[in-house]
Amino acid sequence: MQKNFKPHPNSFKNTFCVFHEVLPDEIAGLKKQFESKAGSTYYYTEAGMYRVSNHWGRLANSKWRLIAMEPETPSKTKIGFAAWSEFHPDNAEEKLYYIEAYFDKNTVIYQHKNNSEYDKKAILRTSFETTKRIKQIRNLQQLTSWAKHFDEDIDVLRKTIITELIYTEKTLEEIKREI
Repeated sequence: MQKNFKPHPNSFKNTFCVFHEVLPDEIAGLKKQFESKAGSTYYYTEAGMYRVSNHWGRLANSKWRLIAMEPETPSKTKIGFAAWSEFHPDNAEEKLYYIEAYFDKNTVIYQHKNNSEYDKKAILRTSFETTKRIKQIRNLQQLTSWAKHFDEDIDVLRKTIITELIYTEKTLEEIKREI
């Protein structure tokens, strides 16, 4: 029989968290402890939280991301698990976020500074500044028109510019001028 573990109702407000997708057998036998108006269900354990949902990302006043399994499961509804230590504070004023680019997958994400893997090299930014930089990086990743005035290989240019956007305070215009 599952011991009824219940966190404080406000402990998830204004938080950032990365969940990892798990298979349904992980929650077999657990008692559903909360269901949101949007239909997400929550299971709490001493180790952390399981969330069953078909929507991830910005949730009311929190930012919760799911890292999907590879290969990805076919269902739109995913089960994610996060340890209690993975919930970090979020607000609009503090510089809490850094950016990671994955050049092999042509993707970019943001992470919280309290992430145990943060190497303290990427510049920390507010959520607004982070969102703006990510938009610039995605444009660099997906578009080619910006590179027509450069003689260098576009993949080399992308890596150079994106790396500067992550590790410096320079603007995109300053970086392009220096190339």
